[in-house]
Amino acid sequence: MITCSKLMPQGRGLARVLIQRASTLTLDWDTRQKSRFDATDSAGRQLGVFLPRGTVVRGGDVLVAEDGSLVRVQAAPQAVLRITACTEHGSPFDLTRAAYHLGNRHVPIELQPDHLKIEPDHVLADMLRAMHMTVVAVSEAFEPESGAYGDHGASSHGHGHSHDHGHAGHAHAAQAEPHVHGPDCQHEHAAPAAKPPAGQRIAIPVLAAPAAPHVHGPGCNHGH
Repeated sequence: MITCSKLMPQGRGLARVLIQRASTLTLDWDTRQKSRFDATDSAGRQLGVFLPRGTVVRGGDVLVAEDGSLVRVQAAPQAVLRITACTEHGSPFDLTRAAYHLGNRHVPIELQPDHLKIEPDHVLADMLRAMHMTVVAVSEAFEPESGAYGDHGASSHGHGHSHDHGHAGHAHAAQAEPHVHGPDCQHEHAAPAAKPPAGQRIAIPVLAAPAAPHVHGPGCNHGH
């Protein structure tokens, strides 16, 4: 048995020709959500997959075997319920409403712009039909949405985003030097106040004395 303990999400970093030459491994969702399982690839090799706990394998991922060979994973068609909004009696908003009620029941759901997919469940199918949804049993690949912190750093649609913003690449503007007034200064300055002619008296305003505080007594005319 050949051990595979490394996973490359969607084969990122590998040349396309290497991925095309790799053997394939077709797995259903029940197996791909496990981090440890045995399987047989398209070349007939027995593989033992040992990945970190919590790892989910998606269709398009590439496993790296201990001998350096690559194995491309394919999502196997399986029985699922395909859910769409009724075009005659409903609206596209009904699909959002259905996803909300399914999410409240913690059901694995594959989200698509025009439909949802869940694993077969006749109770949920009846509930959805009562909501005027169209529910059809089909055999298709199943890629349910991962949790907010699940999977291997990418959503079920393969969109991985890095939010590590370093400050080394950001150029910060230097602080402006303080302005020094001098002969070459181009700023306009208000003219200084003119000095009075020699010998001219300057009138100094007299400030009124503050009023004495009112003292209540027998002659006080205030109403108490």
